[in-house]
Amino acid sequence: MMKYGFVRTAAANPALRVADCAYNAGQIVLETQKLAEDGVQIAVFPELCLTGSTCGDLFLQQPLLQGALQGLETICSQTAGLEILMAVGIPLCHKQKIYNCAVLICGGKILGVVPKQSMEAAQLRHFACFKGNDVITLCGQQVPFGTKLLFGCSNMPELIVAAELDTDLWAPVAPSAKHAMAGATLILNCAGGAELVGKADYRRSLVKGQSARLLCGYVLANAGEGESTTDFVFSGHHLIAENGHLLAEAKLFGGEAAVADIDLQRLCSERRGSSLFVNEQAGYQYIPFELKDNEAVTRIFPQMPFIPEEKKEREERCAAILEMQAAGLRKRIAHTNCGKLVIGVSGGLDSTLALLVAVKALDSLQRPHSDLLAITMPCFGTTARTKGNAERLCEALGADLRCVNITAAVRQHFADIGQDESNTDVTYENSQARERTQVLMDMANQCGGMVIGTGDLSEMALGWATYNGDHMSMYGVNGAIPKTLVRHLVAYVADQTQDAVLAATLRDILDTPVSPELLPAKDGEISQKTEDLVGPYELHDFFLYYVVRCGFTADKIYWMACRAFAGEYDAETIAKWLDTFLRRFFSQQFKRSCLPDGPKVGSVGFSPRGDWQMPSDAMAGLWRAPLNK
Repeated sequence: MMKYGFVRTAAANPALRVADCAYNAGQIVLETQKLAEDGVQIAVFPELCLTGSTCGDLFLQQPLLQGALQGLETICSQTAGLEILMAVGIPLCHKQKIYNCAVLICGGKILGVVPKQSMEAAQLRHFACFKGNDVITLCGQQVPFGTKLLFGCSNMPELIVAAELDTDLWAPVAPSAKHAMAGATLILNCAGGAELVGKADYRRSLVKGQSARLLCGYVLANAGEGESTTDFVFSGHHLIAENGHLLAEAKLFGGEAAVADIDLQRLCSERRGSSLFVNEQAGYQYIPFELKDNEAVTRIFPQMPFIPEEKKEREERCAAILEMQAAGLRKRIAHTNCGKLVIGVSGGLDSTLALLVAVKALDSLQRPHSDLLAITMPCFGTTARTKGNAERLCEALGADLRCVNITAAVRQHFADIGQDESNTDVTYENSQARERTQVLMDMANQCGGMVIGTGDLSEMALGWATYNGDHMSMYGVNGAIPKTLVRHLVAYVADQTQDAVLAATLRDILDTPVSPELLPAKDGEISQKTEDLVGPYELHDFFLYYVVRCGFTADKIYWMACRAFAGEYDAETIAKWLDTFLRRFFSQQFKRSCLPDGPKVGSVGFSPRGDWQMPSDAMAGLWRAPLNK
């Protein structure tokens, strides 16, 4: 089986000579051998690359057609020892018509021939269109010939290949759409488009968009060096995309191949969660092949999958998320006609983000910031730093700040239930969290208000919340925001604001260790640091994304995390926190089964009303087992 579902693909165009089929075949063989040495398992070459796509009326000449067949024989014989799937462009005569075809070859054997379906007027001068399936004799082999061919890898069930050619992709209903509906997960495109100003952008958008719509991998090899420049130039613009993301792109006129590892398990996971792919295989012929396993995956994984790496995209994402959070809250405010928005303010990241969202919602409703009732509730673990930041933040935002010291109330509760204050166990901690929630709910009743929840997606994944304490609210604005993204949202506001005091306060909050502050402070400093107890949030958000979003196995996630965080966390540490994540994720589902309303903003959410439906007593054994081998 391939390494965790990755297949290495390449799009290339060896320098050719127009109408010199023997030379072109030799160049294709040399390039294929080079790619195979680099671990490439699937190689795509341009449209009509055995002849050149610019042969014009020479396509009607018997010598060129015969030379192309001889070149194909050369390719088959000289790549017989290579376990690599190739797609090669060639003109072929079948039943007195000439077709522009992609020939799929593996281990020297021709698997099938796919003719082009959609052509511009210029190509119709030489080539006929074909639809349906037939059989053709080629290089002494009886091979499938048609537009409904699927090529399935017997040692990698996720890999089902289909092909189309150049402007097939441009058609209103591209053949690749039907191929994907029939089960194809990887589309190969032998293309021969000339380069024009702006065309590269259009080609790129087509490939990215098609891979997104079809939840597939898409490899396009475009004609390049050696094509005739009588009327056009050809750039060798190769593209490899996966589900809307561009994995590799060859520089225009650079002469280099594009190479990338496509994650087919991820694509299959996406399709399992979609009702749009119904496997309409009527009329399709399935052709098996086998590839050599590839252990040397080169793909790099971002440490923060919820956060765009490019600054401009990251800023746009932050702005959009803040708008969505505020829009959800604005609708709830209008519907309930609430008097005030009530938020428990700790001086930490989550309550800070909730405050910023609440202010944005009030602004959109043209209501004063004093309609935001911010309550700080110091107790045993509260530090001067967090309390001070909470106060400065509320003052900068113009919120109505009130302080309710809950120490006496919690001690009374300890006395009522017989809890020894020196016993700082879970009861000691949760009593404070539930007292704070009681204060918020009751003060919301006093002012006809609504308690705004501050808990985030990462906390809910780990169950790092007190049931019916900070776990509960009347509307949760952060429930779909992972902790790593909360940090970026607060940082975005700090960078955007013109208020120096607000910016400085936000930056100090960003520098403060994440803590529920439920255990007594030591020498005035935070003693209870969340990430020391449950693990680094950057790791947990990585695990969260690939467990919930992709449904990957623990061994694959572990392997990916080791690559993503190499040099920052050792393998033993990653395994430890991954096991912790899986254990807590399963054991804490009961908290996610009764979450308050709140807006979903990304691809992962835990709303029990449709986003994440899981029994609270499910066993984690199958998920944790790969880590214990």
